[in-house]
Amino acid sequence: MTVVLVDDEQRMLDLLELYIKPHGYTCMKMKSGHEALQFLTHEHADIVLLDVMMPEMDGWETCERIRAFSNIPIIMLTARDGAQEMVKGLKKGADDYITKPFHEEVLLARIEAVTRRVHNQDDSVIFRG
Repeated sequence: MTVVLVDDEQRMLDLLELYIKPHGYTCMKMKSGHEALQFLTHEHADIVLLDVMMPEMDGWETCERIRAFSNIPIIMLTARDGAQEMVKGLKKGADDYITKPFHEEVLLARIEAVTRRVHNQDDSVIFRG
């Protein structure tokens, strides 16, 4: 499973990769929303972990632009923990919102939950009673 990591801080990109790569994920590290959009328009990925506070194009705008052409699951990762920011992220198209600092196991569980939900929708069978 390919995860696109989007954060302007190299340290955070490396930390995220350290957490999730041992669990079988391939990590594609992007330092900006522009870089992530360029990648996603040409390559396949299974989920995006997206920072909010980035220069030039913030995570909210990046999320909106991704949603314009893709239904890929997006989890926003941010230090902004206010309810308004969380609501804004979800309304812009994020599937989940995790505040920093976060626990590694919680992050992994949320990645699994969001991707499981998406894959179940793709494979679902409609039962009529």
